[in-house]
Parts: sequence; C-alpha cells; structure tokens
Amino acid sequence: MQERITSLIAALLRSQSFEDAASCALRSMLDLADEALASSRYARRGVLLRGMVHVRPLDGYRKLIVVEEGAARPEAVSLPSATAWRWVAQHGSAVSIDVNACKVRLHHTGASLVVREKRVLGGSFDSQESAQRLLARAASHLYVVPMRTPGGSVDGMITLEAECQSAIGQEFIWVACGERLQLLADVAAPYLFALPPRPVAAAPDALLPVIGASMAGLVHMVRVFAEQDETILIGGPTGAGKSRLARWCHERSRRRSQRFESLDLMTVPEELQMGELFGWKRGAFSGAVADNPGSIARADGGTLFIDEIDKLSLKAQAGLLHVLEERRYRPLGEGAGERKADVRFLVGSNADLQAAVRAGHFREDLYYRINVLPVKVPPLDDRADEIPLWADYMVSRRHREGVPEGHARVSDEAVRVLARNRWPGNLRQLDNIVRRAYALALVEAPEARRDMVLEARHVEQALQYEGKPEEPSLVRLLTLAAAAFVAEAERRGPGGPPLDLDQGEVFRGFVMGAAARKLGSKEAAFRLFGRDSLVAHRNHHKVFRREVERVAALCREIGWKDDPPFHELLDDTGD
Repeated sequence: MQERITSLIAALLRSQSFEDAASCALRSMLDLADEALASSRYARRGVLLRGMVHVRPLDGYRKLIVVEEGAARPEAVSLPSATAWRWVAQHGSAVSIDVNACKVRLHHTGASLVVREKRVLGGSFDSQESAQRLLARAASHLYVVPMRTPGGSVDGMITLEAECQSAIGQEFIWVACGERLQLLADVAAPYLFALPPRPVAAAPDALLPVIGASMAGLVHMVRVFAEQDETILIGGPTGAGKSRLARWCHERSRRRSQRFESLDLMTVPEELQMGELFGWKRGAFSGAVADNPGSIARADGGTLFIDEIDKLSLKAQAGLLHVLEERRYRPLGEGAGERKADVRFLVGSNADLQAAVRAGHFREDLYYRINVLPVKVPPLDDRADEIPLWADYMVSRRHREGVPEGHARVSDEAVRVLARNRWPGNLRQLDNIVRRAYALALVEAPEARRDMVLEARHVEQALQYEGKPEEPSLVRLLTLAAAAFVAEAERRGPGGPPLDLDQGEVFRGFVMGAAARKLGSKEAAFRLFGRDSLVAHRNHHKVFRREVERVAALCREIGWKDDPPFHELLDDTGD
C-alpha cells in the first residue's frame, strides 16, 4: 500500500490540471478495487466498470470527470443517487449500494455497519426509474467515498461502479478494500480541490449568445447534466440568467421536442401553489369555476422549471416530494387514482436552501431530492469578461425590435464605462441600462436610427438614473411618499382646510392602478396581491373602481389639473 500511495503522490505532483489529478486518483483506486476483486470469491465473475470524481461544494458542482476503461469520458456521466450523496455528506463516511437487492450500507472507518436495508429504494434512489438508470449501465454495485477538505467538511465524492451478478444480496469487496480506498481519496483530495480544470471552449447559441471564459467550464458540465433526466438545481442571484440556462438545458435534453413549462413561485400566492403545480378540477375549492390542468400536466413529456423554489409552502413541498419520488400526482378535487408525471424537473433559487432547512422553512428530504445536480450561475460582477459581449448583444436585440435591417453597437469607451460599474442586478440590470442608453441616443440623434452607436455619454447618462442600493427599497419609497403627503398638508397652512389624514388610504388605489396598468388587467393585479377570492366572485371590478375613485378624489382636493392617474382603466369593465 505504501508503494501505491508513493506512486499516486508522484503522479499528483506532476499533474497540471484537475483532469490529470482525477485520472491518476481514479486509476489508482480502480486498480486497488480490481485487486480486491481478483482475490475474492467473485474473481472472474465480476468487473470494475468506471470511476467518477465529483467536486461539489454546498452551492453546486465545480468539477466532474469519469474514467472508464482507462479513458476520460465526461460525456458518459450518469450520476448515482442523491441518497448516496446525502449519507456521505451528512456522515462523512463511505456508502455502498447493492442496486438489485436495494441494500444501502454506511461504512465507518474500521468497520462496516448495516444502517438500513430496504425493499423500496430511498431518497432519489427510491424509484425503479433511478435503479434502472444504474442497471442500464450494468452497475450492480456502487461505492461512494467522501472527499474531505482539511477542515473536515465533505465537498465532493468519488464513486466506483462494479458489475457482479453473483454478489447480489451478498457481501461484496468494499469491506475488504474500503479503508484503503478512503486513504487514497484523502491523499488525492487536496489536489482535486485545488487544481484548475482544463480550459474548455463552449460555443454560443441563440439561448446562450454569450459564454465567457469564466462560464465556459460550467456550461461544458451543464451540457452533460442536460442530457440526463435527473433534477438540476440552478442557483445564483436574481437576474444572473437562471431561467435562460434552464431553457438551454431543455433544448439539449432528449425532451427537446416537447413542451418547456416555467412556474415562478414569486407570482403564485401560497394558497394556490398546490393547484398551480398539480392542477384542479372544477369545484375543488371556492373560486375553482373551471378545470385547470396545472404545470405538471402542461409539461407532460417535457420539462418543468420551478423557479424560486424556496417560496414553496411546506404543504406544497410535501406534494412535490411525492411527485419526485413516485412520479405520480393527483389534481385537487380529482377522485381516486393518480396520474403519471412524465416530466423532467429543473429547479431555480437565489436563496440559501441549507439555511432554510436549518430554519425549518424547507424540508430536508426535499432539499436532498432536488440537490442531485446542483450548479450555481455566478453573478455578472464575477463574469466581467462577458460584459462587452452582452452589451453588444442587448443593443443589437433592442435595435432589431424597431429597425430589423439596421445595425447598432456599443463604442469602446462606452464598454469601458460599463466595465467600471458594479452590477448587483446582473444581466437584468445591464439590459435595462443598455435599453435606457439606446433611448437616450435615439432622442439625441433620431436621424441616426438605422445605424446606432451607443457612446460613453449615453451610458453615463443612463447610469445616472440608477439610485444608490438603498434608495429603491420599499421602505425608502414609502417614506418619500409620506414626506410628500406631509408637505401638502403644510402647504395649506393653518388658515386653509386641513388635508384629511384618511386620504392616506388612497395609496391602495395607486398600487392597484399601477399593477393593473403594468400587468394589463385588473384580474392579474388582484391575483398579484393574493386577492384571488375577489376575482373568483367577480367582485374585483367594484373594489378597483372604489380604490381608483379615491385617487381621483385626492387629485381634485389638491387641485390636480391633469386627468387623474389610472382614469382610463375605469372605462374598461373587463379584463
């Protein structure tokens, strides 16, 4: 064993990349397991198939490689169960799985402890679907070794797969060689964590028109994930491009010819989440005046992207967990029996889901079930090399909306201005700035509409409209509104009629009017603020008129000369 460790260390010291080091570590571990197999009672009846190195800290996959028959084949990846990862991450110990016999074992240092034996697989390895994926790769036995950081946390795993039909339900080789496999993994782990992956090229396309050097490795890895049916958890800050990446994954999956459905839980009141996911039958609850198929049914055969998963209620979380484990569901109000959920799930969140688990706001079992293939989209500030390319893409897209045959670009000096800025709003904020700068350039020189150049002055002027980070907050804006109300009361002076304090309630009318104008209908405005019962009983028209007429009354009282805000919406009694 000492000679094997010495040889591995020498190979690791020569490695220039993660791929070099991972190949060396996997080759050493596969050789060790192969020797244990050759000296066991299963000699010549079993075979080692492949090994994988997964570097996956809490926030998502960083690096991944597969060694099969001595060749690195990342495109052949089919990952083991989330149950295995959950046990490894929680216990810091190796796990073995007998796929056919449905046995899972937790291996402590110096001993093998049978923790759980099931006739039904558990976690993401609970369904026959998951088992069949491993069996389709001829893997009857799986061994998972934790990759530990010097501080003791588990930030990855190494998996070894073997095929030995005669060992089904029997003790396999892992007890004999498990401690030595862990030792090799511990020796290799610092190199596997520290060494950078080889640079890769990722070709842009219509859905990902810009892929900088900082994103190329992630895109290359996600391309592999997209080809599978396992759940992908896409993390990252708001506006960084999670929805775009989700659709890109769908277009590279075997389901690309089927529907892509997106459900943003930020827009769904908690009491409607179950219905929006699973659908409902007419009469299932008050306000269910017609059947609603639900997002899962609409995505049948295709992909469902559930964004802002941290906003899902605990009740709806239990329902989603059932769907992910059993691939079956029942619409609200439907009788006996369940429908099959033939859907690939993608999940998005900008929240710390582990913190939500600790706080009791998110189910731990659901967290591990959706955390099968976690990836994190970095903020735009960490992708500065992409800013010039995204800016050119955005201005060209905006220009084509009005002048399809024209051309627009961003000047070099304007790009430098953009590069100096911080982008807390990420791609969404950059797009807003580019559109604003485009409008300013158009106002300045309307005759140059066909061939437009955004200069530095346009971008600088557009950026001036961006307030400080604290200014757009709701509390700040409400404070300003209150100050304006007080100023109007003071303007009247002690001798004039006082401004009625009850007029402060007019703010509700401003909110509803602004929402109806932005969303295009009063119904959508009421649903946005969770007033679905008013919509269901068709009472929202009366309530809307009352609130907006209060706005008009205030305008008359303060001597507003123009038409009152939202007056045009009162003429439209429909949605």
